[in-house]
Amino acid sequence: MRVKMILPALTEATSPFFRPIKYSLFPPLGLATLAGYLDPDDEVTLTDEHVQRVDTSDEPDLVVIQVYITSARRSYELADLYRARGAYVCLGGLHVTSLPNEASAHADTVFLGPGEDTWPRFLADFRAGNPAPRYESAERTLAALPPIRRDLIARERYLVPNSIVVSRGCPHVCDFCYKEAFFEGGKSFYTQTVDAALAEIDRLPGRHLYFLDDHLFGNARFASALFDGMRGMGRLWQAAGTVQAVLRPGLLEKAVESGLRSLFVGFETVNAANLTEQRKWQNIDRDYDAVVRRLHDNGVMVNGSFVFGMDEDDPGVFDRTVEWAVGRGIETATFHILTPYPGTRLYDRMAKAGRLLHSDWSGYDTRTVVFEPAKMTPQQLEDGYRRAYRDFYRWGSILRGAATKPTLRGKARHAAYAGGWKKFEPAWDLVIRAKRAGRALPILEAVLAGFGTRPARPADSIREERCVSAPSRSRLGRAWRWAAPGGSPGERSRGASGSGGRRPVPADEGAHSRGDG
Repeated sequence: MRVKMILPALTEATSPFFRPIKYSLFPPLGLATLAGYLDPDDEVTLTDEHVQRVDTSDEPDLVVIQVYITSARRSYELADLYRARGAYVCLGGLHVTSLPNEASAHADTVFLGPGEDTWPRFLADFRAGNPAPRYESAERTLAALPPIRRDLIARERYLVPNSIVVSRGCPHVCDFCYKEAFFEGGKSFYTQTVDAALAEIDRLPGRHLYFLDDHLFGNARFASALFDGMRGMGRLWQAAGTVQAVLRPGLLEKAVESGLRSLFVGFETVNAANLTEQRKWQNIDRDYDAVVRRLHDNGVMVNGSFVFGMDEDDPGVFDRTVEWAVGRGIETATFHILTPYPGTRLYDRMAKAGRLLHSDWSGYDTRTVVFEPAKMTPQQLEDGYRRAYRDFYRWGSILRGAATKPTLRGKARHAAYAGGWKKFEPAWDLVIRAKRAGRALPILEAVLAGFGTRPARPADSIREERCVSAPSRSRLGRAWRWAAPGGSPGERSRGASGSGGRRPVPADEGAHSRGDG
């Protein structure tokens, strides 16, 4: 059987003139995971349109397309093209799960939810000649997960080829997150066994790892055992976690001992009232200053995630957020415009109130306003979002953030990482187009190796500091999801997008990204 798997490009990644590095960060692990279920004699290709052209001159028997909201239009184009030629087309992913009837018009079979149970069932049905038009996930386990088909991934095209996912979902229930809709009907957070996760890590060459899990620390017992198993491997790794997890005594120290050097943290907002509105319970009453201090004291770089446009945000929120982040020496920041994705509580609430401006999914990219804000105009929100990025990554801001570090070496690392990430994006674009992104990995490893060298404070000296008004004062402080969350350049991060710590899911497909800005 000839099988073609496609990750269509997100709309914002298709410019012929310029493309940020975040769209070439991570390979499509979700599709590579699905490929692991195929028979050895099946002929399979995997195409990521973010880094290579889709060759439509072939004649596959089965076409499998992973759909994100801002790639929906392109996904449907490809699906229609192959169906017209007689290929059997499957669609799955976050957007398909949210709007299955829309997707069904362009597919022979659609998949709702994660695919560890539905994809093998479909393959058996397809080979028997009686596939169903829709498969809905019910059984949630990673016990029989096959090894990821990394042989199908062109490693040299990605800055972070060693991305990995060892869990699914997140234990939290934020209103803006796709997670609850995607995992409806079963468990919404579950992990591999520690031994299986360590075996997958062992299969990866080099030193660097990027965990694309929505919340790697979400199951403290699993995380603790995983970090114990990784100690001594010599790995350098990055991941996402919550402010609550960072403040938990002991766990962060274990992570650092096993190689943690950078953490994506969903701070989300500088206004305390927004946290309750969005059901971001894990952030309420947490001292954000203590989170940053604790990470820096342990030698961990911080990538802070912030969402603009919640109902308590006014036109001053952008400057307040940037000022706080720069003043605390946060190395990189990822900003987003609140985006109500179909299937989320936020979307339902906005739709009921008549606040949605349109349903052109290509604009649901966390960079464009698609709803009526409460305390500012849509234009003010978009302008403020762009200004926040510009102001945070000004050289003056980068140097001011670097000045918060106590050593000359620390100041230099901060300036090199933050400056190298955003100020040299045109150079990154040339590297991507030359298909040499993978050659920059040694530079990333060298920078990360410089972190984690400061002695950690004893675990028993850490207390979970609380500040009721933390986000409102100067103390402020995400399988395709159809198989394995592999992170999009946004959420494929993602993120996105937005469960747990995003992301990814870079700043598209959810409320957070994993692209360090």
